[in-house]
Amino acid sequence: MNKLPQGVTITAEITPEFAEILTFEALALVVKLSRAFEPRRQELLAARVALAKKLDAGAKLDFLPGTKSIRDGDWKVAPVPEALHCRRVEITGPVDAKMVINAFNSGADSYMTDFEDSNSPSWTNQIQGQINLKAAIRRTLTFTQDSPAGGKSYRLNERIATLQVRPRGWHLDEKHVLVDGKRVSGGIFDFALFLFHNAKEQIARGAGPYFYLPKLESHLEARLWNDVFVMAQDEVGIPQGTIKATVLVETINAAFEMEEMLYELRDHSAGLNAGRWDYIFSCIKKFKLDEQFCLADRAKVTMTAPFMRAYALLLLKTCHKRGAPAIGGMSALIPIKNDPQRNATAMAGIIADKKRDATDGYDGGWVAHPGLVEASMKEFVDVLGDRPNQFEKQRMDVEVTAEQLLDFRPEAPITEAGLRMNIGVGIHYLGAWLAGNGCVPIHNLMEDAATAEISRSQVWQWIRSPKGVLDDGRKITAEMVRSLVPEELAKIEADGFVGKFDRAAEIFTTMSTQDAFEEFLTLPLYEEI
Repeated sequence: MNKLPQGVTITAEITPEFAEILTFEALALVVKLSRAFEPRRQELLAARVALAKKLDAGAKLDFLPGTKSIRDGDWKVAPVPEALHCRRVEITGPVDAKMVINAFNSGADSYMTDFEDSNSPSWTNQIQGQINLKAAIRRTLTFTQDSPAGGKSYRLNERIATLQVRPRGWHLDEKHVLVDGKRVSGGIFDFALFLFHNAKEQIARGAGPYFYLPKLESHLEARLWNDVFVMAQDEVGIPQGTIKATVLVETINAAFEMEEMLYELRDHSAGLNAGRWDYIFSCIKKFKLDEQFCLADRAKVTMTAPFMRAYALLLLKTCHKRGAPAIGGMSALIPIKNDPQRNATAMAGIIADKKRDATDGYDGGWVAHPGLVEASMKEFVDVLGDRPNQFEKQRMDVEVTAEQLLDFRPEAPITEAGLRMNIGVGIHYLGAWLAGNGCVPIHNLMEDAATAEISRSQVWQWIRSPKGVLDDGRKITAEMVRSLVPEELAKIEADGFVGKFDRAAEIFTTMSTQDAFEEFLTLPLYEEI
């Protein structure tokens, strides 16, 4: 086993292959960053709890008076490097070898490889993911899929997408690595290992270390990442400003601090992304005790809902005002094999989503499946032509108020079918996640942790809200949910899916009916893998 830096304990197996990632020098960077920034991470996580308590007590969100000078100031983010000029279609997915190769080869401009929401963070998944990316950057990654008809081999094309990496959010730990007896930040662990092994190689190949930052709730959390970047660049010996990062705006409070987050990251910013699914979950979580708040079936809460439309337009205007890319979120629709009619409907939904983003002024948008790249690319090319982006579209016509960001509609309908879908998706996803798969096609939608969070949080909130009433007049109750769980579990098992679904049903039932609201479903689940 590798010699470990002083103060480091690793409680999981280090295979010879893993040892090539978990080198003394790479772990020394993890240790240096952890010791420097862990106290601030804990302070910021405590600040999240304090704000949540204020919102539970009825406080309202608004733009920060103390940072008005930043919003009113005349400044721009540093120019993005050429490798990030064109991001019309970005594909995202987990870090297993087959997915990595297919995403790089998909024809998308950019590939966001995901150590977070679409990845079940087992020790093997996290470290094997680092191995896969290190090999892919050096063009040596291959994969052979065994089958009775003969193995199918995968390898990288000559032209591949520009890589961006999403480490875990500030709230997630890496439980197998202790620094001075405490769990290390999962985000710092993922970031530091990747940067150490790949930054100089990426620069030599004409790109650089580019990242996506998830779950930020304030500009102070963005400042923490920026300070991590500054120290890390010095430690690995690359110029300041080489790291570029796109912030996923996927919490309601972050929507009120978008300019401030760009400002904090201005030397390292690659723009903002409208992370729509986590954003909906965040709205439910932050206003879960507000008796006036109650959203309709998840399928009815689209990007044209008032609060989602306001958020999307504000993000777009904010980015272009500051010279930063604005990237649209991901439609969860995926191609439907063996059913041309339903596939045509799904593709029409994807096309409409990307056409709206492109027409609004976005510079690109996300997809979750290689089969969606071509159709999505066409919508952006139709608007942009041969321009890499449309920063010149400043949207001076857009004026978004706090009231518009908090205009939570639609409230109806809430249907039994919608309730059952939330229960079924929640159980199915949790069961797959516990079995090691964090990106799961369910009912022709690509589900990840964000959509599972909507499912369980909606059920929890519907039970407690006086507005949580089905369209046939029945009040949603814990007893109703408990009675539906076995029926939805039976459907999943009858379809022959692979996963730990009995345990998932227990967890979903507890989390959606218990008095306390669990902050993130992945926190207790992580202790079980």
